[in-house]
Amino acid sequence: MTEKKTPQLDELENGKWPSFVSEIKKAAVKSEAAGELLQVLERSYKEKKGHWKHGGIVGVRGYGGGVIGRYSDLPEEYPHLAEFHTMRVNQPSGWFYTTEKLRTLCDIWEKHGSGLTNFHGATGDAIMLGMRTDQITPAFEEFSEAGFDLGGSGSDLRTPSCCVGPGRCEYACYDTLEACHNITNTYQDELHRPMWPYKFKFKFSGCANDCTASIARSDCAVIGTWRDTIQFDQAEVKAYAESGMDIQGEVCDHCPTRCLKFNHETKELSVIAEDCTRCHHCINEMPKAIKAGKEKGASILLGGKSTIVQSAFMGWVIVPFIKMDPADDFEEFKDLVGRIWDWWDENGKTRERIGETIYRIGMSKFLDAVGLPPVPQMIFRPRANPYVFWPEDEINK
Repeated sequence: MTEKKTPQLDELENGKWPSFVSEIKKAAVKSEAAGELLQVLERSYKEKKGHWKHGGIVGVRGYGGGVIGRYSDLPEEYPHLAEFHTMRVNQPSGWFYTTEKLRTLCDIWEKHGSGLTNFHGATGDAIMLGMRTDQITPAFEEFSEAGFDLGGSGSDLRTPSCCVGPGRCEYACYDTLEACHNITNTYQDELHRPMWPYKFKFKFSGCANDCTASIARSDCAVIGTWRDTIQFDQAEVKAYAESGMDIQGEVCDHCPTRCLKFNHETKELSVIAEDCTRCHHCINEMPKAIKAGKEKGASILLGGKSTIVQSAFMGWVIVPFIKMDPADDFEEFKDLVGRIWDWWDENGKTRERIGETIYRIGMSKFLDAVGLPPVPQMIFRPRANPYVFWPEDEINK
């Protein structure tokens, strides 16, 4: 293939950071589609106009999601981009692959697609970028034979994702890997067959550091926490103090509720347990001296999303603490999820995320419908309106 000039894309290769342009150029050695992609992208930069359009629905028989149709509006000039569909392949929990499986994925994709991949997209899936319609089913069959399945797309359950959890992190308060794997397998119909007002995302983070950024990016965030009090190793506290660490300034003064107290004489820490919000700051600063409590589980937050109908939302806390125990197959969590989905399916409008539905109808009505008690953690801001009317049955209690 004759190489054409791409001066604006070449500029993106400058600097110390890896460039997607360099990777597309590598793929273009083997793939005509990747080479044309460079040309149409350079043209888009010059014209300040995208050259992609919607042209119809494509997919695998029996699946409503997993393949996203992409078509060029310049098929005569760029014939290898006339159909440039994206396939989402469901990733393993925590993104733990063997080298053999990664090579298998890439070999299948070079055979049936452009060879371009995105590990991992905002969805969490392994994203396979660029294939013709007639290659969708053959590619899926080979992925399936190799042990892979498609991820979610459209108005369905998107592919659940999680942090590395207990696989590589001592902070994990529950087994995020098992939770993600279990939920993915349990909700196969919801994952592959769009049936809701819009998409729904689970993200599982093992602690409040929230390495999946679930609070802002998922409809249902499951974030590890503990119910009892943080644990201290006072000998290690003294060691931090003697090493020159300013415990008062770096830890106590940065605690959002000022619940930590440092005794400068005894070099010991204490906590006002009822004021602790379990934000994890002190543990991050002094991991040898402070640990999470012993009674571990997760907090459930609902409604996080980017801008669609309403503006971007952060998730609301709807359950401050829930046990996430693989021994009972996460039944308490699944029961809650079922009630939430039933309510959203009945009340949500087209392309309305569940957070937007709650915002439109009201948190109190949502809580009544799904059987959750209101708790202080749900408060968005202190109440300013004194005219509060209680339900009749509440007054009579």
